[in-house]
Amino acid sequence: MTMQSPEKPSAAPVRKPLNLIQAINEAMREELLRDPNVLVFGEDVGKRGGVFLATEGLQAEFGNKRVFDTPLSEASIVGAAVGMCIRGLRPVAEIQFADYLYPGFDQIVSQAAKIRYRSGGGFYCPMVIRTPSGGGVRGGNHHSQSPEAYFTHTPGLKVVMPSTPYDAKGLLKEAIRLDDPVMFFEPKRLYRSFKEDVPTEDYTIPFGKAAIRMEGSDITLIGYGGVMPDVIKAAEALKAEGIQPEVIDLRTLIPWDREAVLASVAKTGRVVLISEAPRTSNFMGEVAYVIQEELFDQMLAPVVQVAGFDTPYPYALDKVYLPGPNRILRAAAKSLGY
Repeated sequence: MTMQSPEKPSAAPVRKPLNLIQAINEAMREELLRDPNVLVFGEDVGKRGGVFLATEGLQAEFGNKRVFDTPLSEASIVGAAVGMCIRGLRPVAEIQFADYLYPGFDQIVSQAAKIRYRSGGGFYCPMVIRTPSGGGVRGGNHHSQSPEAYFTHTPGLKVVMPSTPYDAKGLLKEAIRLDDPVMFFEPKRLYRSFKEDVPTEDYTIPFGKAAIRMEGSDITLIGYGGVMPDVIKAAEALKAEGIQPEVIDLRTLIPWDREAVLASVAKTGRVVLISEAPRTSNFMGEVAYVIQEELFDQMLAPVVQVAGFDTPYPYALDKVYLPGPNRILRAAAKSLGY
């Protein structure tokens, strides 16, 4: 009888520390390598590497036919991307700031979002529009807006906003591989705020699955994108006071993880919804409606929302406008004291 050697354990996944902008760059690089139909383009994304250097080095590696600059025309960028999709390509278009999306709005909502439906499934629009979003960098009115709610209102679009390097890479790779148009909002104040270990092997993160950042039983805090570090800080302050908060990062808004949200709020009976977009017609209003519709008789307190103010983004009052830990804690106190 021949003795068999014990089976060797599989090697641990290789990881390397990346910040959010590096994770986005790596996701595009891997997808350019994987699929020759993937193209990356936008204003200054070629030799310059984009205003935030998200595409740095990609043109040098893949050439100017796959990574290239465009004119300063968002309508043209989006319109060209739609045409590329019909020809079988997978464009990743960068809009330099989310505030600049509006010239391309008609192309996004009237063309990209509707091609699959108006053609009876004959054509698809597998495009990704990447764009830096939100405040926190003293960009003022035209470089700090959070317009995601405009696009969550449009059937046919997927809407994503990651808050960590790991999520940014996995969600962007998933977005590039989908057959539907994806609005990929990147919280620019988190681009270089921290690093985490990100796998070097291929992985994707499915849409519609929230991340539970902290488990608790007393109150649920829900956010997405740039507010998440402040949500975590507020949650840690609550824990120091003996309160057990549960923290949910939605990650994707369309689709959003109703099951995770409802399960958490059913457990805690209290919820605070946090985002930096203006309060009126905020996407979190939809989340609040679903919570009260499904869990009205189980709630221990009304839903509380913390958001930006219904004003143009103030250059001089950047930190006042954004929901910080103090505003989140006041909202939590209101809920817990109800």
